[in-house]
Amino acid sequence: MPTFAFVVKDSRGVEVQSSLPGKNEAEIRRNLQARGYEIVSLTRTRDVGAKRPKTSMFRRVKLTDLAQWCRQFATMINAGVSLIRCLTVLQEQTTNTNLRTITRDIRDEVEGGNTLSGAMTKYSRTFSTLAIGLVRAGEVGGVLDEALLRLAGFMEKDVELRRKIKSAMTYPVIVMAAACGIVGFLVTFILPKFMDMYEELGVGPDKMPAMTMFLRNTAFFARDHFLIVLGVVVAIVIALKLIGRTKMGRRYIDLIKLKTPVFGKLWHKVALARFASTLSTLLQSGVPILQAMETVAGTVGNAIIADAILDARAAIREGEEIGRPLRDSGWFPPMVVQMIAIGEETGSLDAMLMKISDFYESEVETALAQLTAALEPMLIVFLGVVVGFIVISMFMPLVSLISELSSEGSDSSSGGEGGGEE
Repeated sequence: MPTFAFVVKDSRGVEVQSSLPGKNEAEIRRNLQARGYEIVSLTRTRDVGAKRPKTSMFRRVKLTDLAQWCRQFATMINAGVSLIRCLTVLQEQTTNTNLRTITRDIRDEVEGGNTLSGAMTKYSRTFSTLAIGLVRAGEVGGVLDEALLRLAGFMEKDVELRRKIKSAMTYPVIVMAAACGIVGFLVTFILPKFMDMYEELGVGPDKMPAMTMFLRNTAFFARDHFLIVLGVVVAIVIALKLIGRTKMGRRYIDLIKLKTPVFGKLWHKVALARFASTLSTLLQSGVPILQAMETVAGTVGNAIIADAILDARAAIREGEEIGRPLRDSGWFPPMVVQMIAIGEETGSLDAMLMKISDFYESEVETALAQLTAALEPMLIVFLGVVVGFIVISMFMPLVSLISELSSEGSDSSSGGEGGGEE
């Protein structure tokens, strides 16, 4: 049961500060007024004997589960089911443990007098600023079911986009993993045996070709200093993560993403598609343009694009149009700027943004298909070059040794023939 802290004045005008447990704020007000108190302030603090429910960090809520949760929620709200009962049903039928725990806590918060959007803000790792903003707009406008349906549709589109990107990257990842596995096997198990054989045959490091020596030194260094190499790799990964958490570091990393050959254009198109889709969804739900732009900047997934969006938001606040700062940033193509300008002029900005989103989603699909088609032969060639280099490096001393033995055998045979003639 929630607890409410209050400040009241008694019949003598003396302020009294205390707290009481109760189902909701209205019940506490009735209770205090029945006692003859004049309420100065009343705020909800916490649940008696209850702590914030713990969620597992290893079982995060997937977007697919959250989209299904929103769609089912919207269906029940549209059918006239009360908010508390909707949350109870959602808690019982969801299969994700974390989402079940979160839903139960949200139901308790709403039952205690909190709003749905206010209860969702406690779980910022699960519910994005977009989700909270749409739900708040739905609550204010009395169209919570429509807001939840739009949110579910947006999440499903985002899931589909991520699935396509992961699907396109699956083959390159498998090939790279296979290459690392083959190289590791050859270097760890095969190369040492060849080196031992060459030592037994009298082929020392001074007689080995440069390719073989390079492979030998690299492999032995990695084997003898494995922990150091592993530590350096882990330190680099951790350093990049820590740098990415800072504002400046995030900007540099996102700028590198956008400037990277081949992949930069793909990330740029993904960011533009997310910008247009998110802003369109928010505007259709009745969210004010300034609040919508701020929400989009937090969900677009790229700090450079987010800064351009915030600049456009500042320009709108000063009475300018949205197109000019987007164009001046250099990250929004002329087609996007012109379509947004036309949408502003005709009062159909949300529809124009949805068309932009559809266009760039199709562009992402095309880019992914082309990238996959180009990467497959390149990775096969790369794998062949790496394995070929290792095999040639291992066999070159053996070829040189056989050549020396053959030349010595031919010299001795020619010397023997000459001695017989004399």
